[in-house]
Amino acid sequence: MLQLARPRHFLRLLMSTRNELRLCGLTVVRARFQNDAASIQRLYFDAPTGRKLGVMCKALAAARKVYRCVEPAELEKIAGTVHHGGVVAIVSAPLLRVPRAQDIERWAGRKTPVLVLDRIGNAHNLGAIARTAAFFGVEHVVLPEGPAVAVPNDAAYRVAEGGLEHLNVWRVPVLPRFLAQLRAAGYAVVGAAARGGRVEDRMRGPLALVLGNEEEGLAPDVAAACTQLVTLPGSGRVESLNVSVAAGILIHTLLTK
Repeated sequence: MLQLARPRHFLRLLMSTRNELRLCGLTVVRARFQNDAASIQRLYFDAPTGRKLGVMCKALAAARKVYRCVEPAELEKIAGTVHHGGVVAIVSAPLLRVPRAQDIERWAGRKTPVLVLDRIGNAHNLGAIARTAAFFGVEHVVLPEGPAVAVPNDAAYRVAEGGLEHLNVWRVPVLPRFLAQLRAAGYAVVGAAARGGRVEDRMRGPLALVLGNEEEGLAPDVAAACTQLVTLPGSGRVESLNVSVAAGILIHTLLTK
């Protein structure tokens, strides 16, 4: 029988490091367990959800890792949100690698589509884009470095609903330089613009889609590094779509052909 963790242990249960993330929700936690069970360091859940976690708890017990059934109020504090879905997994944070020249050459050889996000600042948008990208089978997402750039964090994982487990997320120091590498490898680099863009009927070779910042769109040097720009036509009643919605349309249109 599952037992509730005692309150005097609560501060110890909350302890984490900057190298850890809190993954919330049954779908998200199950996806992580299936993808990388060893990365789960601790698991907390409420009584109803605990009944669905038998296999997971057994694996954690075998690995001598902590798993606890806790009161709902304590679970909310551990999660840092009321939207915890009954379970929280404390996991090792991912290391975002820089793609090497041989990585890019391998992608190009396989005609693997690449999704590039230019200064997307909202973690919820990042999570929504990741969910869409995973749904359509995109494998690689590239982010630039910068303090205002959203990275895969607690909120992004929650919104992605397991999608981030199916993506390779990379980080590059200078985005225009990376786009130049893609072009040199044979990629068509298509940037999403609020106006003035178009797409050729036939684009040869692998394709990279670049989406810009929520407020400003593509940075000028990033737009200049693209081989062409695309604009989604609309009614004109509103200026633009949310970046995650635009991502869904463009990924389906351009990257899944």
